[in-house]
Amino acid sequence: MMLLYWLKSLHHPDTFQLWLSTGGIFLVTAIIFAETGLLIGFFLPGDSLLITAGVLNNPNNPNHLIGASIFSFAIALSLAAIIGDQVGYWLGRKTGDVIFNREDGLLFKKKHLLRAKGFYDQYGIAAIIACRFVPILRTFVPFVAGVTKMEYPRFLRWDILGGLLWINSLLGVGYYLGQTELANRLDKVIVIVIFISVLPIVLGAARKSFGGKRHEHQ
Repeated sequence: MMLLYWLKSLHHPDTFQLWLSTGGIFLVTAIIFAETGLLIGFFLPGDSLLITAGVLNNPNNPNHLIGASIFSFAIALSLAAIIGDQVGYWLGRKTGDVIFNREDGLLFKKKHLLRAKGFYDQYGIAAIIACRFVPILRTFVPFVAGVTKMEYPRFLRWDILGGLLWINSLLGVGYYLGQTELANRLDKVIVIVIFISVLPIVLGAARKSFGGKRHEHQ
């Protein structure tokens, strides 16, 4: 129960605002790097945090972070997302077989790896970009790309594009919302963002389940 409460508080707008007001760009950069580069960072709230960072970087927002710059955030977080994925890729390339064969732990779940592998196998290069916008997958797909020894220059090229699109699009959305009434309903906005981001996982699971049942009846 304590773990569930902690995870719930971890995705609350008040938590994000506290992080941004106390740790600023350095803490947010560390969180984005951990979510993209470290397998145990899959539970971190990347999308919601980026939206909130954009909102609080808008000088027209009453809670604007003094001295903050949307351009500094965009550069630092883009670098963190790209470098984090490189760590994930090389971790997969060097230790993939060992990690795939390890037992489940409190944070590590093999099902996340298998889900990411299925996504990668289905969509190939497109998965490198698309996974940026899907929680859990954005943590594990770079690792899977390393395990399968995807040609590194190819991975790097598409990963940079995906990282730039992910960071800057969500920061931009948040920055725009920061000057609207929706900034006062940030909890609702975050719920919508989370729903949209996990929708591909839900649809994929439903399609797999429906396809399996249809196959059984044939």
